[in-house]
Amino acid sequence: QVQLVESGGGLVQAGGSLRLSCAASGRTFSKYFMAWFRQAPDKEREFVAAISWSGGSTYYADSVKGRFTIFRDNAKNTVYLQMNGLKPEDTAVYYCAAKLFGSIATTEVMYKYWGQGTQVTVSS
Repeated sequence: QVQLVESGGGLVQAGGSLRLSCAASGRTFSKYFMAWFRQAPDKEREFVAAISWSGGSTYYADSVKGRFTIFRDNAKNTVYLQMNGLKPEDTAVYYCAAKLFGSIATTEVMYKYWGQGTQVTVSS
């Protein structure tokens, strides 16, 4: 089992940057596939980015490709989401998620463990 705690959210102007962190408990973090999802007000939660257990494979939603980067540091039990060129439509609560088996996934039902979320607000 793994517990996830996100941090790094906040208020930023359009065009700015933020780096989200997701710290995981447990000694098997390096075995987990990790992902970021987000949920805007009155919208369903959507996939943002995912990374393999080794960090060698990544996958992005089209809406963030070229602007966001997901990476991980297994020695620190942490996965990150570097967000550049932020837009008002990126405003949402961002969630970190983890799954143990299989491969990179983009659907939330595939992820067993979730953090509590961190708010990102982008002003125009």
